[in-house]
Amino acid sequence: MFNRILIANRGEIACRVMETARDMGVKTVAVYSDADALSKHVAMADEAVYIGGSAPAESYLKGDVIIAAAQQTGAQAIHPGYGFLSENPDFVEAVEKAGLVFIGPSADAIRKMGLKDAAKALMEEAGVPVVPGYHGANQDADFLAAEAEKIGYPVLIKAVAGGGGKGMRLVEDPKHFADALASAQGEATTAFGNPDVLIEKYIQQPRHIEVQVFGDGTHAVHLFERDCSLQRRHQKVIEEAPAPGMTADVREAMGMAGVRAAEAIGYKGAGTVEFIVDGSDGLRTDGFWFMEMNTRLQVEHPVTEAITGVDLVEWQLRVAAGESLPARQDDLTISGHSFEVRLYAEDVPKGFLPATGTLSHLQFPHFARSDSGVRAGDTISPFYDPMIAKIITYGPTRAVALAKMRTALAETEVGGTVTNLAFLGALCAHDGFSAGEVDTGLIARDLDMLVQDITPTPAQVAWAGMAALGLDGAAAGEVGFNLWGPLARAVTLHHEDELHEVKVLMDGPNAATVMVGTTEVKATRIAGGWHFDGKRAAPVAVGAGKVSVFDSYGLEFDINDPLMVAGDAAAGGNVISAPMPGLVKAIFAEAGQEVKEGDRLAILEAMKMEHSLLAARDGIVAEVLAQAGDQVQEGAALIQLVEEEVEDAA
Repeated sequence: MFNRILIANRGEIACRVMETARDMGVKTVAVYSDADALSKHVAMADEAVYIGGSAPAESYLKGDVIIAAAQQTGAQAIHPGYGFLSENPDFVEAVEKAGLVFIGPSADAIRKMGLKDAAKALMEEAGVPVVPGYHGANQDADFLAAEAEKIGYPVLIKAVAGGGGKGMRLVEDPKHFADALASAQGEATTAFGNPDVLIEKYIQQPRHIEVQVFGDGTHAVHLFERDCSLQRRHQKVIEEAPAPGMTADVREAMGMAGVRAAEAIGYKGAGTVEFIVDGSDGLRTDGFWFMEMNTRLQVEHPVTEAITGVDLVEWQLRVAAGESLPARQDDLTISGHSFEVRLYAEDVPKGFLPATGTLSHLQFPHFARSDSGVRAGDTISPFYDPMIAKIITYGPTRAVALAKMRTALAETEVGGTVTNLAFLGALCAHDGFSAGEVDTGLIARDLDMLVQDITPTPAQVAWAGMAALGLDGAAAGEVGFNLWGPLARAVTLHHEDELHEVKVLMDGPNAATVMVGTTEVKATRIAGGWHFDGKRAAPVAVGAGKVSVFDSYGLEFDINDPLMVAGDAAAGGNVISAPMPGLVKAIFAEAGQEVKEGDRLAILEAMKMEHSLLAARDGIVAEVLAQAGDQVQEGAALIQLVEEEVEDAA
C-alpha cells in the first residue's frame, strides 16, 4: 500500500478521498489555487502545495505542476478525483513517465472510451448493445441527413467528444435537421475543439441507468446499477440505487454488459457504463443500449457504496497498489435502497442561476451522509462548480430511504446564499417520482410545479426581523425590555423583490408584538425558545448583512440598506449588469445599436457555465462599459441603454 498520495482535485471529492486514505493510514497531499488557499480540503490534508491562480487553467489543469508537487512531497501516486484531469490520457502517461502511479485506468482505456463514436463501435464488437445510429467518420451534412432518415425520426445529434449536454440537439422533423446540425457542430467546436457529431435514434420515454464496474486490468465485476433519470438539461439532479422496477434478469443482462465493456478495454479501477433505457413498457433485456463509459469515479458513487457496503475509494487505492479484485461477483449483494441529491448554491426561480456568497451557517442532519467540500465561513467561488454538498440517505426500502431524504432536506441549514433545497424537496415529494415513475423528461414536464417562489409568512418575517435586531438571544434579559417600559425597534428586510418593514415591541422579557407591515404577529418565549402563533421558531442565523431562517427549505433576507434601494430603483431597466462575478466571454452590442427585449447582449462565464445576458426592454444602446476578457464583479454595469424618456422624446 502507498504511504502518501496526492489528490489532484479540490472540494468535495478531494475531501472524500482523504477520508478513506486517512482510514487506511495513507498520508495525503492537497493542491490548491489562490481561491482555495483557506479551503476545507487544504485543511484536511497532511500537506498542501500551492499550484497557481484561481481559474482551473491556471492551477487544477496544469498537469506538469501537479506532478512536480507529487514528486516534491514524496507522494507515490496521484488520485484524480473527477473532472479536471481525471479523464485526460496525456496526464496519465505523464504521471507514469514521472515514476508515479495513476489511481485509475490506463491512458489506452481512457482513449478508447473518450470518443463516443469509436467507443460504440468497440462496444458492438464486445457484444454490448448500442443505440441504432450512425457513428462513422463521414461528416458531410447531406450524408448525415440521409443517415437520419434511415434511422427514423426523432433523432439525436450528439458531439462525439461531448458531455454535459453540449453539442446535443433533438430533431423531430427532417426540415429542422440542417439548422440543428450546424448549431450542434458550432457548439461542439467551441466546447471541445472538435465539430464531429454522431446521429442516434431518440428513445421516446428514456431512462438513464448506469452500471458501476470495477476492474483490475484483466477481470472486472459490477456493483449493480444506479438510476440517474432525474435530470435537468442533461445534468443529473437526484440519483438512486437500485433502479425502480429493476428485475433480476434485466439486472443480470445490464451488469454483465457492463463487465464485458470493462474487460474489452482492460479496465483498471472504478468506472461507470451508462445505458439509455426504453422505459415505455417496463424494463426489458432487449430495451437498453450503451451510451458511454465514464472512466473515473462518479459523483453519485455513494449510493452504490450504501447498498453494497463497499468503499469504492478503498478499492481504488488497493487495486492501484497492485492487489487483484477485492471481491468476486458472487460476493457482491444488494441491501436496501439509497438516494443522493446534489445541493447547489443556485437561484432556481431565476433559471437555476449559479450563486456565490459566504456561508454564514452550514449544518446537515446527523442521520444522513453529507459529502461536502465547504464549511461555515467558506465562500462559494465563481471559479468552480457551485456544489455545496451531496446528501445521501439509506433505508431498508425505497419508501423509507425517500422519506428520510425528504426529512434530511427539510433539516439541512444553509445560510449566506440561495440554494436549490426547495427544488430538491419538491422533487422528492413529486407523486410520480415517489411512485418510482421516472424518466429523463420528468423535470422538464413538471418544471413550473417544481420551481416556485416561496413567499415567507408573516411569522417567518417577524422572526427574521427579531433576529436581525438581535432579539433572538437565549437569555430572557437579552430581549430589550427596560424599566421605563417596552422597547420598540424597527428594521427593513429584503426578500427576493419584496421589502418587509418590521417593528418589534417588547411586551416583557418573554413576549413581543411584531408588526410586519400592517400585520400583527404575537411572539412568546416558551421553555427557552421563541414561538409564533403557537409554533416553535425555526433555527436562525445572522451574518454579513443577511438573516437566514431555516424554515421552508431556507429563507434568506437581506438587512436592507436604504441607499442600495435608491440605487436599484434609479437603474430601472437601463443597465445590463453582471448577476454574479465572472468572465465576460462576449459582447454583442455597440453604442447606437437598436435592441429588442430579449436580445442577447453579452455572455458571462461563471461557475463553469455560460450565461446569456438579455435586454430587459426595447431600446438603444447608449454605452458599452465592458469588453470580452474582462473579469467583473457581481453588479458590475456592462451595457447602458438610453433612458426611456430620452428615447421617447426623440
